[in-house]
Amino acid sequence: MKLVAFLFLNFLAIAGITQDTFKPLDVYDLEFAIDPQFSPDASKIVYARSFMDIMTDQRLSNLWIIDDLGSNHRALTTGTQRHTSPRWSPDGLKIAYLSNSSGKNQVEILWLDNGQSTQITNVQDAPYNITWSPDGKWLAFNMRKKKEQESFGKMPQKPKGADWADAPKYIDKLVYRADGAGYIDESYAHIFLLPVEGGTPRQITSDDFNHGAPEWSPDGRTIYFSANRQPDWEYDRRNSEVFSMNIENQELIQLTDRYGPDESPSIAPDGKTIAYLGHDDKKMGYHHNHLYIMNTDGSNSICLSKDLDISINNIQWDQDGKGIYFFYNKEGNSKVGFISKNGTMKSVADNLGGSSIGRPYDGGDFDVADGKIIFTQSTPTQPAELAILDGGKERKLTELNKDVLAHKKLGEVKEIWYESSHDGQKVQGWIMTPPDFDPKKKYPLLLEIHGGPFANYGDRFSPELQMIASKGFVVLYTNPRGSTSYGEKFANLIHHNYPNNDYDDLMSGVDAVINEGYADPERLFITGGSGGGVLTSWSIGKTNRFQAAVVAKPVINGYSWALTADISGVVDYWFPGMPWDHEEHFMKRSPISLVGNVKTPTMLLTGEQDYRTPMSESEQYYQALKLQKVPSALVRIQEASHGIAAKPSNLLSKVAYITSWFDKFDKKDLAKP
Repeated sequence: MKLVAFLFLNFLAIAGITQDTFKPLDVYDLEFAIDPQFSPDASKIVYARSFMDIMTDQRLSNLWIIDDLGSNHRALTTGTQRHTSPRWSPDGLKIAYLSNSSGKNQVEILWLDNGQSTQITNVQDAPYNITWSPDGKWLAFNMRKKKEQESFGKMPQKPKGADWADAPKYIDKLVYRADGAGYIDESYAHIFLLPVEGGTPRQITSDDFNHGAPEWSPDGRTIYFSANRQPDWEYDRRNSEVFSMNIENQELIQLTDRYGPDESPSIAPDGKTIAYLGHDDKKMGYHHNHLYIMNTDGSNSICLSKDLDISINNIQWDQDGKGIYFFYNKEGNSKVGFISKNGTMKSVADNLGGSSIGRPYDGGDFDVADGKIIFTQSTPTQPAELAILDGGKERKLTELNKDVLAHKKLGEVKEIWYESSHDGQKVQGWIMTPPDFDPKKKYPLLLEIHGGPFANYGDRFSPELQMIASKGFVVLYTNPRGSTSYGEKFANLIHHNYPNNDYDDLMSGVDAVINEGYADPERLFITGGSGGGVLTSWSIGKTNRFQAAVVAKPVINGYSWALTADISGVVDYWFPGMPWDHEEHFMKRSPISLVGNVKTPTMLLTGEQDYRTPMSESEQYYQALKLQKVPSALVRIQEASHGIAAKPSNLLSKVAYITSWFDKFDKKDLAKP
């Protein structure tokens, strides 16, 4: 793991090559804290410590434990497996977790008194969302169950020993493939119960519907969950409700009833109140998640966050049942908030960060117990570490990457606000400068655009951008209109109007950096992935100011994308209706409509197994550019879906191809930092 990369770096140092900037192989040395969980007495924390294995090119993780003061930090599991989702037993003596040590995900139990771990399931499909019953005798979890189907076409018996083609795949569902999973069998997510001693899991939900994470009542007699059990759920996938189920007789009761998602139920400590998330579905491109509470019989539903212009996720009651902690984003920063039952809200922790090895998207995990908050903290120069808030004082508990980054010169990040040339709308962004940056010199400027489009960049660690900055680029990344964390109105400025004036926001950001004096206006480059690929291809159809572009995993033609992507349900939200009823609108908002204007040398880059923005989108644009004799290339990333970086080497390939393409069309040598 780390040894191989260490030896490689030592070799380069002996050869006289500078080793003080962030290099591609450094990605394999990074580690991330994920999913921290307090023990019942809040004195210890268990978490998953994620790392990249350079030999197998996989992301793996082990479980570690640490005291709330930062002492006794030690491993609970070892090896090159994937151990995740640790959950304490109510008595604090055991930890249930998921492990692929047997070749596929199974549930294991670890006894803390002797360190012994035992696999308690032997199932064909992967369990997830494991949770303990209050008495510690049972585990509930989700697992998908395949629906058995007879072959549609009746074939004759083939002769003994004959070598015939595999049977055809018969598809009759709206969603028949999923990014990261490929072509999928018909299966449904159900809830199962399992004794802690192990055995055969018992399925307690039924019918051909998908059921969400189980939540126990304090007396252990009832399971709460969300599900979309509407007859036409496949065509109206967001219309879920909260349900309760009596475990003994499996009586199912629907507790909510409105058009829109109601989900993620969390039961108050006294068992009398349910907190849950949802919103009234108005078919807008973006909706905030709001926080509601109701009685456990579904009565007296109240929205606690109706006056808050934020979107709420990952809700957790405090131990007294007087309020609820939650995750939210504000101006590109991920936070933990607290809201009382009377609707009073305060922010309690900042700078949460996730485990992305790519770009600086939002994310992060937290847990609360006994008035303490444990969370994963990230900054532009620090991957996700554990930090604790105790008695109003914040302390960092881990330094997992001190060995890797302490001697590295990283790109520095500065926040920037500017006004859009379209309407004066204020836009936030960040400028990453190369190591040893000298503001008196001129540097090439790269505009890097986030996807989504309803997502946000922020002040978080980004290995991908650090690698690009180490090549001598100034990197600008912004949150143009449509981005989250600036309120619902700002996000919906692109409702049925994307891409359009977000282009003006981006170009105004480029102008703002040029006005700083160190960005060379003759050496401008542009790239982005997914929604960022949309805006990159749109931008080069509107301007020739960029020397080169890399369009990563884009939507090029809204009409074809709406009929081939694995998220067909967004048609009614991101567009005014079906493409054949709104052909002019679909074309007007598609980058393919501007391809005739493109003069910028352009590379297309997409994962071979991408079903979110299928390869056919990139192929259309590539062919159109070639027909016009625009310098262009098509890069097909092998063994990659939409995220590309599931295999760390594919992230390195992405960065290498992007920077090489820019080198090819740079008017000068890159500035030497």
